[in-house]
Amino acid sequence: MNRFVIADPEKCIGCRTCEIACVLAHPVEGYSGLDLPPGYFRPRLKLVKTRTTTTPVQCRQCENAPCVNVCPTEALVYGRQIVEFLAEHCIGCQSCVIACPFGAIEMVEMQVRQQNWGPLNAKSTVSVAQKCDLCIDVATGQACINVCPTKALYLVDAQGVNSNVEKKRARSAGSMPPGRSR
Repeated sequence: MNRFVIADPEKCIGCRTCEIACVLAHPVEGYSGLDLPPGYFRPRLKLVKTRTTTTPVQCRQCENAPCVNVCPTEALVYGRQIVEFLAEHCIGCQSCVIACPFGAIEMVEMQVRQQNWGPLNAKSTVSVAQKCDLCIDVATGQACINVCPTKALYLVDAQGVNSNVEKKRARSAGSMPPGRSR
């Protein structure tokens, strides 16, 4: 089972600290965290607010990921216990965005240097996919989890899932009337 980050909507207060931490953990080339133009504020998780719920949504690192299955260029691959995104392979087709059942992938504009044509050092933009990478290359770990003031975000792994299932089973068994089975 791949690890992933999930939020407890009962604890989330919608402060967006997780989004800020995500952006700072994944710097945009040419900008520090403090001089980042608003158009480059692109967290890899999105806070969703409804009338009754506030919670961040991000990639669930699916075992049989629909995004990996539809990617024609292998820009999305299984690796390092996550679904990895290889930007240099992305052609911007948006198949992954459509395939993701969680809405956790989005297209972002990225500046690239033109190589074989145009003025030297000229830059253009291309659309590429973007998704949570569990801060796999960030030494301090998952930035969103580390900064959440209410501890609403947590890392789910196989052990955590099994523990949760056992607790639910125990609760379910304890709530049945004596002598009855289901």
